[in-house]
Amino acid sequence: MSLQGLYDVLALRQRVFILEQGPYLDADGLDQHAWHLLGRDEAGRLLAYLRVVDPGLKYAEPSIGRVVTDAAARGLGLGRRLVAEAVAGLDRLWPGHANRISAQTHLQAFYCAFGYQPVGEPYLEDGIPHIEMLRPAVST
Repeated sequence: MSLQGLYDVLALRQRVFILEQGPYLDADGLDQHAWHLLGRDEAGRLLAYLRVVDPGLKYAEPSIGRVVTDAAARGLGLGRRLVAEAVAGLDRLWPGHANRISAQTHLQAFYCAFGYQPVGEPYLEDGIPHIEMLRPAVST
């Protein structure tokens, strides 16, 4: 990722995760151990983003996180497209392995559409209700 790409990602994550959802430490030390998917418009403006963290860092399984869409681009299906691409990448990179996420509870149905199932009870993460979800290993 270029320096400009990094700046765009951090700016989008700050606008949504810190200004919209409340303060917390976004720089958690996992970005250096992740691959990043960026959704840009024709002008190059970053509209959506997510990261996939390698297994053994956040969870034993690989995980998707920091899924974010710019407020102006919500409802266009960009987040859905990025998650679909990430899930396909997980199946290619770690075939036969499950993957785990920490999802905001109001997005549970969104992630269920990709095969994730709730694990355990809801909990607060950075003051926002979350639930851990697991996508079982896909048979090859």
